[in-house]
Amino acid sequence: MFLEVEGLYFSYPGRKLSWVLADYSLGLQAGEMVGLVGRSGEGKSTLLRLIAGLERPQKGRISIDGRQVAGPKIHVNPEERQVGLVFQDYGLFPHMTVAQNIAYGLYRLSRNERKERVNFMLELIRMNDLSLRHPYELSGGQQQRVAVARALAPAPKLLLLDEPLSNIDAELKAEIREEIRTLMELTKITCLFVSHDLEDLKAVCGRIESI
Repeated sequence: MFLEVEGLYFSYPGRKLSWVLADYSLGLQAGEMVGLVGRSGEGKSTLLRLIAGLERPQKGRISIDGRQVAGPKIHVNPEERQVGLVFQDYGLFPHMTVAQNIAYGLYRLSRNERKERVNFMLELIRMNDLSLRHPYELSGGQQQRVAVARALAPAPKLLLLDEPLSNIDAELKAEIREEIRTLMELTKITCLFVSHDLEDLKAVCGRIESI
C-alpha cells in the first residue's frame, strides 16, 4: 500500500470521551484516486489533517510510500511528508497573482527552476493568459484550478482534496470534475478526495470508501 492508515483514534482537546475517529483504517495503492464520502462532522476533514501532519492521532499509525509518518512516538512534520492539501475555501493568497500563488511552495528550487515549474502548471490548468491576475479577478472554478495547481507544483507524493467542489456553482461542477480527473490522470499522483457529495466522487474517483 502507498498510503496506510491503521487503527486510527483521534479526538480534539476537551472531547477525549468522544472520538472523532475510532479504530479507523484505510489503504490506497500508488496512483489510485479514492473518494471518501461521509456526512458533516464524521471526521473526513480531520482524517486529511492527520495524514497531512496538521494533527496528531492518539492511537494508530500512518505510513506514506513505505515511511511511517505518524504513530507511537513518531510525528513527521507536515513539510517533510510531501503531501499536497487543497481546502474547500481555496486558501489562495489575495495579494499574490496566480503565478505567485503557484510558486509559493517552490522556495527550494532555483529561480529558473521555479519559473519553469510555474509555467508548466499554468499550461496544465490552461491559465497561461491569467498568470498576472489576482484571486479576486477569477471565477470560483478558476480559483479552484489555481489551488490544485499550487498543491501539485512541489510534486507531492500524495494529494488530499477536502471538499474541493463545495463552493463551485452547480453549472460549473461537471466541468471542474472533468478537469480534476484529467489533472490526476496526467500527473498520475495518488489522491484522496473527500466529499459529502457522492456524485462528485463517482465522476472523479476509481473507488469510493465511507468514513
